[in-house]
Amino acid sequence: MSEALPGMPAAPAPVTPRDAAAVVLFRRTAAGAEVFWLKREAKLRFAGGFYAFPGGRVDQADALIAVEGATGEAAGLRVAAARELLEETGVLVAAGADRLTQAEVDAMRRALLEQTAPFARLLERHGLTLRASDFLQAGRWVTPTFMPGRFDARFFLVEAPAGSNAVVWPGELSEGAWIAPAAALKRWDEGTALLHPPNLHAMRTMGAFQSVEQAVHTLRNPAHCPDFISQRLEFQGGVRLFPLRTMTLPPATHTTAYVLGRGELLVVDPGSPDDGETDRLVEMLRELVAEGHTLKALVLTHHHGDHVGGAAYLMQRLGLPLWCHPRTADRLTLPVERLLRDGEVLELRGEPTMWWRVLHTPGHAQGHVTLVDESSRAAVVGDMVAGVGTIVIDPPEGDMAEYLRQLERLKALPVRTLYPAHGPSIPDGPAKLDEYLQHRVWREQKVLAALTAVPTSLEELVPKAYDDVAAFVWPIAERNTQAIVDKLHREGRVTLVDGRVALR
Repeated sequence: MSEALPGMPAAPAPVTPRDAAAVVLFRRTAAGAEVFWLKREAKLRFAGGFYAFPGGRVDQADALIAVEGATGEAAGLRVAAARELLEETGVLVAAGADRLTQAEVDAMRRALLEQTAPFARLLERHGLTLRASDFLQAGRWVTPTFMPGRFDARFFLVEAPAGSNAVVWPGELSEGAWIAPAAALKRWDEGTALLHPPNLHAMRTMGAFQSVEQAVHTLRNPAHCPDFISQRLEFQGGVRLFPLRTMTLPPATHTTAYVLGRGELLVVDPGSPDDGETDRLVEMLRELVAEGHTLKALVLTHHHGDHVGGAAYLMQRLGLPLWCHPRTADRLTLPVERLLRDGEVLELRGEPTMWWRVLHTPGHAQGHVTLVDESSRAAVVGDMVAGVGTIVIDPPEGDMAEYLRQLERLKALPVRTLYPAHGPSIPDGPAKLDEYLQHRVWREQKVLAALTAVPTSLEELVPKAYDDVAAFVWPIAERNTQAIVDKLHREGRVTLVDGRVALR
C-alpha cells in the first residue's frame, strides 16, 4: 500500500481475523465425488446468501477437547470443524460414532444448537474420540483486509462416514444438499450460486477428484493467494471484484472496481486517486491479458470522485478507451470514446459471450448508469444501492423522486445479485431494493411528521427527522432532507418560504 495522497484518509487498521474452521465434506461416486454444500441465510452479516461449506468460528472451549494425533492449535481447529459439521449438517465424525443411533446423533446436535451441553460433555457421554486423521488439512484462507468481518479459516477435507445423514435444519442456513461439483460450478457460472474464493477453489478441485492425496495437495495450493489472501474475487462467472481504497463517505472505505467478461473485458469504476492502489488493478488486468483475455474499455457508472479517481491513470497505463453516459461525460475532462445510452447492449465476446444492458438510472447522479447481465440478471449498480452505509441524494445533482423511480425500475426487471460500489455484494437484489424503498418512505414520513404550518429551516428539521442517528451524521443527512423536501414541494405537499419549509 502506498502512502495516502493529500486529502486521502490513511488506511484504517485492518480488522484482526478470527480463527475459524471449514469442512469440505465429500462422498465418493462412480464419476468421482460429490460434496455437501450449504446456502447461508441472506440476512447473515458475513456471506449472507452465498453457498459455502460447513464451518464457523473456533470457540475457547474447543481447546479443552483432546484430539488423537494432534495438539495445540491443530487440535482446536479440528474440534471446531467437528463441532460445526455436527451443528450444520448432523454428520458426526468421531471414533465410536458408528455405535450411535440417528436419534442419539440428533440429540447431540440439538444440545449443541440449544447450548444445553458442551461438545466435550457430549463426546464423553457417548465414549467418542476425535481423530486428526479424519480431518485432513486442506488449505488456509484469510478474509481480505477491506472486509469488516474477517476470518483466518483452515479448511479440512472429510469423507462422510458410511450411513451418515447430512441434512440442514432451519436457522442460519436456508438449504443444503449433496451436489456434483460440476453442477455447482455450472450454477456459479450462471450466476445462480455465489461462491467465495475458498469455496470456488474447493469446487474446482473436487470436480477433478482422483484421490484424497491429489485433492489435498491441490486444496492446499491455490493460485493468486499470497499470505493466504485471495487476489481474485469472482463470486459468479465473469464478474470480478477489485476493491480499491478511496476518498468515499464512511462507513465505506473502498470503492469496488469490477472487471466484467469471460474473454473481452470491461473495467468499471477504478475509483482510487492513489496510483499505487490502481497499480494493483493494472497488475491483475495484465495477468488476465496474459491468460488470453482482451481489454475492451473502461466504463464509469457516474462522475463522482470515488468512482473516477484512477480513470486517467488506468487509461494512460493500459490505453483503454472511456465509455460513459453523456451527463457523465460533460462533467469530466477526460476524452470519452463512446456515449452510453439507456437500453443499449454491450457485447463481450468470450466463452461464453456476455451481454450487459445499459440502464440510465439517474437520481444519485444525472449520468448514473447500471449494467445488467442479460443472462444472470446480475447488476453492477454503482451508487444506486450500498452494501454498507446508505446512498446520499444531494440536490441539485441528486433527485429523490427520480432515484425512487429507478429503484422501482430495477426491482421490476427483476435483477438478482446486486454488485454495489461500496460494501459486500447483495445476492437477493429485489429484497434489498424493497428494503431501500420502504426505508425512503419511512424517512419521508419522519420528515413530514417533524413539520408544522410554521416554516422551519433544514438545520432545525434534521435533528427531528434523523433523531435515530448520531449527530455527526446530520450534515450529510441534511442533503438527503433537502432532496426529500424538493420532492414534497413538487408534489404540492409542502411550501417553501425564504428557504424554510412548512406543511401546506
